[in-house]
Amino acid sequence: MGRTEELILRLQEGDKEAREILIEENMGLIHHVVKRFLGRGVEAEDLFQIGAIGLVKAVDRFDLSFGVKFSTYAVPMISGEIKRFLRDDNMIKVSRALKELSIKASHLREQLVMERGEEPGIEELAACLGVEPEELAQAMDSSAEVESLQKIVYQGDGEGLSLMDKVDYGRDEQETLLRQLLLEQLLNTLEPRERQLIILRFFYDQTQTQVASQLGMSQVQVSRLEKKILTALKKRM
Repeated sequence: MGRTEELILRLQEGDKEAREILIEENMGLIHHVVKRFLGRGVEAEDLFQIGAIGLVKAVDRFDLSFGVKFSTYAVPMISGEIKRFLRDDNMIKVSRALKELSIKASHLREQLVMERGEEPGIEELAACLGVEPEELAQAMDSSAEVESLQKIVYQGDGEGLSLMDKVDYGRDEQETLLRQLLLEQLLNTLEPRERQLIILRFFYDQTQTQVASQLGMSQVQVSRLEKKILTALKKRM
Protein backbone atom coordinates (compact mmCIF):
# COMPACT_ATOMS: atom_id res chain seq x y z
CA MET A 1 0.00 0.00 0.00
CA GLY A 2 1.36 3.41 -0.98
CA ARG A 3 1.83 6.42 1.24
CA THR A 4 -1.25 8.21 -0.11
CA GLU A 5 -3.46 5.20 0.59
CA GLU A 6 -2.06 4.95 4.12
CA LEU A 7 -2.78 8.62 4.77
CA ILE A 8 -6.31 8.23 3.45
CA LEU A 9 -6.95 5.31 5.79
CA ARG A 10 -5.60 7.35 8.70
CA LEU A 11 -7.85 10.24 7.71
CA GLN A 12 -10.88 7.99 7.61
CA GLU A 13 -10.03 6.89 11.13
CA GLY A 14 -10.14 10.51 12.27
CA ASP A 15 -6.47 11.47 12.02
CA LYS A 16 -6.53 15.25 11.35
CA GLU A 17 -2.77 15.36 10.85
CA ALA A 18 -3.11 12.92 7.94
CA ARG A 19 -5.56 15.35 6.32
CA GLU A 20 -3.08 18.21 6.49
CA ILE A 21 -0.29 16.02 5.13
CA LEU A 22 -2.45 14.87 2.21
CA ILE A 23 -3.25 18.45 1.29
CA GLU A 24 0.37 19.58 1.60
CA GLU A 25 1.80 16.67 -0.40
CA ASN A 26 -0.68 17.10 -3.25
CA MET A 27 -0.27 20.83 -3.80
CA GLY A 28 1.61 19.97 -6.98
CA LEU A 29 -1.68 18.87 -8.53
CA ILE A 30 -2.97 22.43 -8.17
CA HIS A 31 0.08 23.88 -9.93
CA HIS A 32 -0.39 21.33 -12.73
CA VAL A 33 -4.05 22.30 -13.26
CA VAL A 34 -3.53 26.07 -12.90
CA LYS A 35 -1.16 26.08 -15.91
CA ARG A 36 -4.14 25.20 -18.13
CA PHE A 37 -6.04 28.33 -17.10
CA LEU A 38 -3.32 30.97 -17.31
CA GLY A 39 -3.86 33.93 -19.61
CA ARG A 40 -7.58 34.32 -18.88
CA GLY A 41 -7.36 37.54 -16.94
CA VAL A 42 -6.84 36.00 -13.50
CA GLU A 43 -3.58 35.94 -11.57
CA ALA A 44 -1.97 32.53 -11.08
CA GLU A 45 -2.00 33.05 -7.30
CA ASP A 46 -5.77 33.60 -7.32
CA LEU A 47 -6.32 30.51 -9.45
CA PHE A 48 -4.15 28.54 -7.04
CA GLN A 49 -6.29 29.62 -4.09
CA ILE A 50 -9.45 28.54 -5.89
CA GLY A 51 -7.83 25.25 -6.90
CA ALA A 52 -6.89 24.64 -3.28
CA ILE A 53 -10.60 24.58 -2.43
CA GLY A 54 -11.05 21.76 -4.93
CA LEU A 55 -8.11 19.85 -3.45
CA VAL A 56 -9.53 20.12 0.07
CA LYS A 57 -12.89 18.85 -1.18
CA ALA A 58 -11.14 15.94 -2.89
CA VAL A 59 -9.28 15.02 0.30
CA ASP A 60 -12.45 15.15 2.37
CA ARG A 61 -14.59 13.17 -0.06
CA PHE A 62 -12.22 10.57 -1.50
CA ASP A 63 -12.78 6.93 -0.69
CA LEU A 64 -10.53 4.01 -1.65
CA SER A 65 -13.62 2.06 -2.73
CA PHE A 66 -13.92 4.39 -5.74
CA GLY A 67 -11.28 2.20 -7.40
CA VAL A 68 -9.26 5.09 -8.82
CA LYS A 69 -6.05 6.84 -7.81
CA PHE A 70 -6.39 9.89 -5.60
CA SER A 71 -4.83 12.10 -8.29
CA THR A 72 -7.39 10.83 -10.83
CA TYR A 73 -10.11 11.92 -8.43
CA ALA A 74 -8.53 15.19 -7.32
CA VAL A 75 -7.52 16.74 -10.66
CA PRO A 76 -11.11 17.01 -12.02
CA MET A 77 -12.22 18.41 -8.65
CA ILE A 78 -9.54 21.10 -8.78
CA SER A 79 -10.22 21.85 -12.43
CA GLY A 80 -13.97 21.98 -11.81
CA GLU A 81 -13.57 24.46 -8.98
CA ILE A 82 -11.50 26.79 -11.17
CA LYS A 83 -13.91 26.44 -14.10
CA ARG A 84 -16.87 27.32 -11.89
CA PHE A 85 -15.02 30.38 -10.63
CA LEU A 86 -14.21 31.54 -14.15
CA ARG A 87 -17.68 30.77 -15.45
CA ASP A 88 -19.42 32.59 -12.60
CA ASP A 89 -17.29 35.64 -13.33
CA ASN A 90 -18.14 35.41 -17.04
CA MET A 91 -14.49 35.05 -17.93
CA ILE A 92 -14.78 32.03 -20.20
CA LYS A 93 -15.72 33.42 -23.60
CA VAL A 94 -15.93 30.78 -26.26
CA SER A 95 -15.38 32.29 -29.70
CA ARG A 96 -17.88 31.59 -32.44
CA ALA A 97 -15.16 29.89 -34.46
CA LEU A 98 -14.45 27.42 -31.66
CA LYS A 99 -18.15 26.67 -31.25
CA GLU A 100 -18.52 26.00 -34.97
CA LEU A 101 -15.43 23.80 -34.96
CA SER A 102 -16.77 21.80 -32.02
CA ILE A 103 -20.09 21.25 -33.81
CA LYS A 104 -18.33 20.11 -37.00
CA ALA A 105 -16.15 17.71 -35.00
CA SER A 106 -19.18 16.28 -33.24
CA HIS A 107 -21.01 15.61 -36.51
CA LEU A 108 -17.90 14.09 -38.06
CA ARG A 109 -17.30 11.87 -35.03
CA GLU A 110 -20.87 10.55 -35.14
CA GLN A 111 -20.56 9.85 -38.86
CA LEU A 112 -17.30 7.90 -38.45
CA VAL A 113 -18.66 5.92 -35.48
CA MET A 114 -21.70 4.89 -37.51
CA GLU A 115 -19.58 3.91 -40.51
CA ARG A 116 -16.87 1.99 -38.64
CA GLY A 117 -18.35 1.16 -35.26
CA GLU A 118 -15.41 2.64 -33.38
CA GLU A 119 -14.41 6.01 -31.95
CA PRO A 120 -12.00 8.11 -34.05
CA GLY A 121 -9.02 9.71 -32.33
CA ILE A 122 -8.71 13.46 -31.96
CA GLU A 123 -5.72 13.43 -34.32
CA GLU A 124 -7.82 11.86 -37.08
CA LEU A 125 -10.69 14.29 -36.53
CA ALA A 126 -8.30 17.24 -36.58
CA ALA A 127 -6.71 16.01 -39.83
CA CYS A 128 -10.11 15.62 -41.50
CA LEU A 129 -11.12 19.12 -40.42
CA GLY A 130 -7.79 20.68 -41.37
CA VAL A 131 -6.90 21.98 -37.90
CA GLU A 132 -4.28 21.23 -35.29
CA PRO A 133 -5.20 18.62 -32.62
CA GLU A 134 -4.57 21.20 -29.89
CA GLU A 135 -7.04 23.63 -31.48
CA LEU A 136 -9.69 20.92 -31.78
CA ALA A 137 -9.16 19.81 -28.18
CA GLN A 138 -9.60 23.41 -27.03
CA ALA A 139 -12.80 23.78 -29.05
CA MET A 140 -14.28 20.56 -27.72
CA ASP A 141 -13.32 21.37 -24.14
CA SER A 142 -14.63 24.93 -24.34
CA SER A 143 -17.98 23.83 -25.73
CA ALA A 144 -18.50 20.98 -23.28
CA GLU A 145 -22.00 21.04 -21.86
CA VAL A 146 -22.42 21.69 -18.14
CA GLU A 147 -24.52 18.80 -16.91
CA SER A 148 -27.43 19.44 -14.59
CA LEU A 149 -28.97 17.01 -12.15
CA GLN A 150 -31.99 16.64 -14.41
CA LYS A 151 -30.09 16.04 -17.66
CA ILE A 152 -31.35 12.91 -19.43
CA VAL A 153 -28.38 10.60 -19.96
CA TYR A 154 -30.28 7.62 -21.35
CA GLN A 155 -33.55 7.32 -23.25
CA GLY A 156 -35.20 3.97 -23.64
CA ASP A 157 -38.71 2.47 -23.75
CA GLY A 158 -40.21 5.94 -23.54
CA GLU A 159 -38.55 6.72 -20.21
CA GLY A 160 -35.63 9.05 -19.57
CA LEU A 161 -33.00 8.46 -16.89
CA SER A 162 -31.57 11.59 -15.28
CA LEU A 163 -28.51 12.20 -13.11
CA MET A 164 -30.64 12.28 -9.96
CA ASP A 165 -28.06 10.14 -8.23
CA LYS A 166 -25.72 13.11 -8.09
CA VAL A 167 -25.91 14.78 -4.70
CA ASP A 168 -28.12 17.87 -4.77
CA TYR A 169 -26.37 20.31 -2.43
CA GLY A 170 -29.01 22.98 -2.97
CA ARG A 171 -31.59 21.15 -0.85
CA ASP A 172 -31.82 20.70 2.87
CA GLU A 173 -29.20 18.64 4.69
CA GLN A 174 -31.48 15.73 5.56
CA GLU A 175 -32.43 15.09 1.94
CA THR A 176 -28.81 15.47 0.89
CA LEU A 177 -27.76 12.86 3.44
CA LEU A 178 -30.42 10.44 2.21
CA ARG A 179 -29.24 10.89 -1.38
CA GLN A 180 -25.65 10.25 -0.33
CA LEU A 181 -26.66 7.04 1.44
CA LEU A 182 -28.70 5.88 -1.56
CA LEU A 183 -25.86 6.69 -3.92
CA GLU A 184 -23.35 4.76 -1.82
CA GLN A 185 -25.64 1.73 -1.70
CA LEU A 186 -26.21 1.79 -5.45
CA LEU A 187 -22.50 2.11 -6.28
CA ASN A 188 -21.68 -0.79 -3.98
CA THR A 189 -23.92 -3.06 -6.09
CA LEU A 190 -21.70 -2.53 -9.13
CA GLU A 191 -18.63 -4.43 -10.21
CA PRO A 192 -15.35 -2.49 -9.72
CA ARG A 193 -15.05 -1.64 -13.41
CA GLU A 194 -18.69 -0.58 -13.64
CA ARG A 195 -18.34 1.59 -10.54
CA GLN A 196 -15.23 3.24 -11.94
CA LEU A 197 -17.00 3.98 -15.23
CA ILE A 198 -19.95 5.67 -13.50
CA ILE A 199 -17.72 7.70 -11.19
CA LEU A 200 -15.53 8.93 -14.04
CA ARG A 201 -18.50 9.77 -16.27
CA PHE A 202 -20.91 11.44 -13.87
CA PHE A 203 -18.78 12.68 -10.99
CA TYR A 204 -15.70 13.82 -12.89
CA ASP A 205 -17.69 14.76 -16.04
CA GLN A 206 -15.29 12.88 -18.31
CA THR A 207 -16.33 12.08 -21.87
CA GLN A 208 -16.88 8.53 -23.02
CA THR A 209 -13.68 8.81 -25.03
CA GLN A 210 -11.67 9.80 -21.95
CA VAL A 211 -13.19 6.97 -19.92
CA ALA A 212 -12.49 4.49 -22.72
CA SER A 213 -8.83 5.49 -22.69
CA GLN A 214 -8.54 4.94 -18.94
CA LEU A 215 -10.40 1.63 -18.92
CA GLY A 216 -8.76 0.20 -22.03
CA MET A 217 -12.04 0.04 -23.94
CA SER A 218 -13.49 1.58 -27.09
CA GLN A 219 -15.95 4.48 -26.91
CA VAL A 220 -18.68 2.22 -28.28
CA GLN A 221 -18.06 -0.33 -25.51
CA VAL A 222 -18.20 2.38 -22.88
CA SER A 223 -21.46 3.69 -24.33
CA ARG A 224 -23.09 0.25 -24.29
CA LEU A 225 -21.87 -0.59 -20.79
CA GLU A 226 -22.99 2.82 -19.49
CA LYS A 227 -26.53 2.30 -20.79
CA LYS A 228 -26.62 -1.17 -19.26
CA ILE A 229 -25.46 0.09 -15.87
CA LEU A 230 -27.86 3.06 -15.79
CA THR A 231 -30.79 0.83 -16.70
CA ALA A 232 -29.84 -1.61 -13.91
CA LEU A 233 -29.46 1.21 -11.36
CA LYS A 234 -32.82 2.63 -12.32
CA LYS A 235 -34.49 -0.72 -11.58
CA ARG A 236 -32.78 -0.93 -8.18
CA MET A 237 -33.96 2.51 -7.04
